[in-house]
Amino acid sequence: MKSFEFTYPATVEEAVKQLTPVDDPNVDVDLHPRPLAGGQDLLTTMKEYITLPTRVVNLKQIRDLDKIESDGKGGLKIGALVTLTEIEESPEVQKNFPGLAEAARSVASPQIRNLGTIGGNLCQRPRCWYFRLEHVVCIKKGGAECYAQSGENKYNAILGGGPSYIVHPSDVAPMLVALDGSVTIVGPAGTREMPLSKFFTLPRVNVRRENVLANDELITHVTVPASPFGANSTYLKFRERDSLDFAMSAVAAAVEMDGQNVKQARIVLGGVAPIPWRVPKAEALMAGKPFSTELAAEVATAALAGAKPLEKNGYKVPLTQTLVRRALAKVCGAQTA
Repeated sequence: MKSFEFTYPATVEEAVKQLTPVDDPNVDVDLHPRPLAGGQDLLTTMKEYITLPTRVVNLKQIRDLDKIESDGKGGLKIGALVTLTEIEESPEVQKNFPGLAEAARSVASPQIRNLGTIGGNLCQRPRCWYFRLEHVVCIKKGGAECYAQSGENKYNAILGGGPSYIVHPSDVAPMLVALDGSVTIVGPAGTREMPLSKFFTLPRVNVRRENVLANDELITHVTVPASPFGANSTYLKFRERDSLDFAMSAVAAAVEMDGQNVKQARIVLGGVAPIPWRVPKAEALMAGKPFSTELAAEVATAALAGAKPLEKNGYKVPLTQTLVRRALAKVCGAQTA
């Protein structure tokens, strides 16, 4: 691991100042200061010499970023330093947003969830093994080629890929997008609120980044508004091992029912695209219709209509369709039984 300065800001404002990028346009982005929350991803990238920050800014001493607060209307304000275990075990999350509790519970192992934070989970870097290999300079590290496109691409994107074919590794992100979640971002210019549906960026927008955060900006809170479908939500994930693994495919689903009919639905795919991949055309097929296995199959087919598998990941299409059908049966079937 490369040597670095370690700082302990007491306030968000201090942290932002300490995250000021190196004032040299020739300095690579991976050398700029980095914030440390749970450290589960940052420390790994530093040990693998993928990220080489000149300064690490430890956020743990900043007050009030480790709380889950109710807004009094059924919504929640979650501090960026709240751990995944705290989200998983929160009675309010379990009651009002069960899909979010399931998504948090699906992450890695209990030891990692005890340290990993919601802010860090949203901002973690890709797991593509070409990106994670120190001596491979792929397109995400300033190179000219995405080696996964024609190489070992079993785990890579089938939707939204190009020029990089990474998949976003977060489990909580798809569920939060389905729940209309937003983030509070603080930087030198002040505070701004942003829907999570606009927070993540495709490689074609900026191949070196996965979200809109500038180097000297921080997520301080995640807001989950009250919704008519939040309490009827679920997150299903398929992985090769029962623990520790990232999703090969995942589905976040939430529905609002009107008697026997689906009033509105939210479906967001994980593990198959560089961003949490919402499928509004598939969602629209459900509006005003009673749930049935035939409808679920139609929606699942529509959700993957634009998929463009690479040589070794075509299995993700039927796998994800199956997860969509199962997720819808879970959230719709329980309401119509």
